[in-house]
Amino acid sequence: MSEILRVFVAVDVEDHLLVSRVARVADTLAGIGVPLKIVEPYNLHVTLRFIGEVRRGVVEEIARALKEVKFKAFNMTLKGLGAFPNTLNPRVVWIGVSEGYKELSSLRVEVERIVRRAGIPAEREEFTPHLTLARVKGTRNIASLVRILNDMKDYEFGSMVVDRIRLKKSTLTKQGPVYETLVEVKAS
Repeated sequence: MSEILRVFVAVDVEDHLLVSRVARVADTLAGIGVPLKIVEPYNLHVTLRFIGEVRRGVVEEIARALKEVKFKAFNMTLKGLGAFPNTLNPRVVWIGVSEGYKELSSLRVEVERIVRRAGIPAEREEFTPHLTLARVKGTRNIASLVRILNDMKDYEFGSMVVDRIRLKKSTLTKQGPVYETLVEVKAS
């Protein structure tokens, strides 16, 4: 029986200034009384493709193909708070991407081609580069969250250089997900 791994391809957000700005906003959200599960600062990332649970052999095939991806380093600016499905009914609070949107979308196309070649079905949703900040777990004080989302829709968190993408393994625990890098591909 082949081992099953839960995996995704992402750009990790590790710039200390950017992480601290995101963490300050997360602390503000945590203090408004809305039941939220905030993403830990060390887990912040922009997902290029969530692959899901697949056999180790498929993960190895994807890892080999990812090592061939070529891209140039580029700037990514995190800007604006938003929510899925929308700001009036927030279930997932996210930070948007302004600068770097086109480059992330191009990387996504390349990653999607690799994943599809490995037999993974196409995703149904259109790709929208974002950083997930929190998951909403209830409706208590939701009006306060909606107000913050509207107030911060144009807030600029800052920029970072994207010079690597990573294939990550996700292990779900009661404390939250634990991520492990399986493959890192650096910009050429």
